[in-house]
Amino acid sequence: MKQALHISASFDEPELVQNLVERLAYRRYEIGFSKQMVPRGLKAIETSSTETYVSGTMAIEADSSGEHFNMPFITCFLFTCIKGPSEPYQMIWSSSLS
Repeated sequence: MKQALHISASFDEPELVQNLVERLAYRRYEIGFSKQMVPRGLKAIETSSTETYVSGTMAIEADSSGEHFNMPFITCFLFTCIKGPSEPYQMIWSSSLS
C-alpha cells in the first residue's frame, strides 16, 4: 500500500541567510563577463557560488494517518548568485549538498 507524504523544509532566519550568502558571493574584483558582447535581447551576467551551513526545520506529514513530524536540521547548501553590470549580487538558486 502506497502512502502519500508531504515534505517541506523551512530555514531559520531566511532573510539573514540571504544577506549572508549575497555578501559571501561578492568579489572584490570583476572578472568582466558582464561587459561581454552578447546577442541582442540577452544580457551577460557574472555568477558566484558559495557553500554554507544552514539550519531549519523539516516537516513530514502522512496523508493517510495524519501523523506529523518536525525535525530540525543543519546541513550544507550550495548557493548561487548572479550580478549584472551595475547591480549587486542576488541569490537565485540553492541546493542541498546532503
